[in-house]
Amino acid sequence: MEMTEELEEGTLESRIELLQRHVEMLKTIRDNQPIGIIKLSEMFNYPRHKVRYSLRILEEEGLILPTPDGALVTDRVAEYLDRVKKSLDETLNMIDELRKSL
Repeated sequence: MEMTEELEEGTLESRIELLQRHVEMLKTIRDNQPIGIIKLSEMFNYPRHKVRYSLRILEEEGLILPTPDGALVTDRVAEYLDRVKKSLDETLNMIDELRKSL
C-alpha cells in the first residue's frame, strides 16, 4: 500500500476518534462510577458493541475494573490522562513542523 493510500483511508483520523472515545468513556466512568454498558451507550449514543470494546481496552490497560454494579476507575487514571496530554502535545508539535516543511 502506498503512503498516500494509507493517508486517504483515514487511519490517523480513525485512531484519533478511537482514542477520543476511550478518553471520553474513561472520564465519564470516573465521574459517574459505577456505571454500566447500557448507561454509557445511552449517554454517548454509541452502539453497545463500541462501548464494550472501549471498556475491554480500558480494562486491559488497567484503567478500569468491572464490577457487578458497573465499571470503576483505578488509581492509574490521572497518570494515564497526563500521558495522553503529553503525547498529544508532542504529536501536535510534530504535525506543525511537518506542515511548515511542506
